[in-house]
Amino acid sequence: MNKKKIVITIDWFLPGTLSGGPVRSYANLIAHLKDDFEFYIITRNTDFGSDESYANIEPNTWIAFNAYTKVYYIVASDLNSAHLKDVMNSIPFDLAFVNGIYSWYFSILPVYLLKKTQKPIIVSARGMLNPQAFSVKGRKKKIYLTLARLFKIYSGVSFHATNADEATCIKNEIGQSAVVRIAPNLPRKLDKQLKTSSQKAQPVKFVNVARISIEKGTLKTLEGLQGVTQPLLLDLYGPIYDKAYWNKCEEVISKLPKHIKVAYKGVLESEDVPATLTHYDFFVLLSEGENFGHAILEALSVGLPVIISNRTPWKDLEPNRLGWDINTAHKENIEEAFSRAAELSDADYSKWSQAAYTYAKAFIENPEWVKQNKALFLNVLKT
Repeated sequence: MNKKKIVITIDWFLPGTLSGGPVRSYANLIAHLKDDFEFYIITRNTDFGSDESYANIEPNTWIAFNAYTKVYYIVASDLNSAHLKDVMNSIPFDLAFVNGIYSWYFSILPVYLLKKTQKPIIVSARGMLNPQAFSVKGRKKKIYLTLARLFKIYSGVSFHATNADEATCIKNEIGQSAVVRIAPNLPRKLDKQLKTSSQKAQPVKFVNVARISIEKGTLKTLEGLQGVTQPLLLDLYGPIYDKAYWNKCEEVISKLPKHIKVAYKGVLESEDVPATLTHYDFFVLLSEGENFGHAILEALSVGLPVIISNRTPWKDLEPNRLGWDINTAHKENIEEAFSRAAELSDADYSKWSQAAYTYAKAFIENPEWVKQNKALFLNVLKT
């Protein structure tokens, strides 16, 4: 079969993991669609927040990442329009898939250069046009979007949304005439051998896997533990970029009751997440918003009920015994969720854990998600 070739531009890719969800999204997409497409990825040769080059990876040349993917890792000093143009012209691609909105070298400049090739372009917004995305550098983002509309940067370009809500957000920011195609993020394939214990540990063990940051709600999570009366452990995994913010977190940790133990465990490699989660009872992520939330689904997939904010796609958790999606604006909601989780009997926890696993299994193995992602590309190629 003559597979169609897709070029992807993204700031960070494997083996990098520090940028979070997008890297996981693309790794999963490629794994699921490898029989239908070939992928060519243009990215940096460093991880998010790091100046250290990837070990044992030759930069500035196309290298085989696997049998169906080639990657071009660009050195920072060589990031410029001419180099990007040369790289794009070095492959006979059929369609371009641009990650994100605001990155000059991997989102904005690629759209400008790719439009000259007259090949179809899809821009994946990745939640960057959702309201919560403007809580960080909101003014600069709004200025760019105003200029993008004025100069018609996205004319003739399709957008990828992961759900109907995001599609509405894209149209609100880009314009109601924007062409938006919906296809959900694809999950990591299920490892049926990984599953947590059906009985809670004593004390109960909670885990948070995310950047230590305002947008991921780290401080809010810790403050929500102050009034919890049951003994529990909470382990935090994720990179720290804002030392001042982490200092605030440490101050709260130091004042928690003695029966509440919190430990920072450092950065967890993406491939190690599912197996690590099996050592815990509940997963916690009180972020300001998630476009998908791969870690949430991966926690459910190993049988962990979750405590998350109500600003993610994962809704109505408690009636389905999957966990709690709560309004994090009220501290008492956080305390109550932790308390209710800790108070679950072993018999009830076993039911909730099985419900989480069953739900995630059905979601992950739903063939409709792969079909919709194939259609995302095929329908654009037909136009």
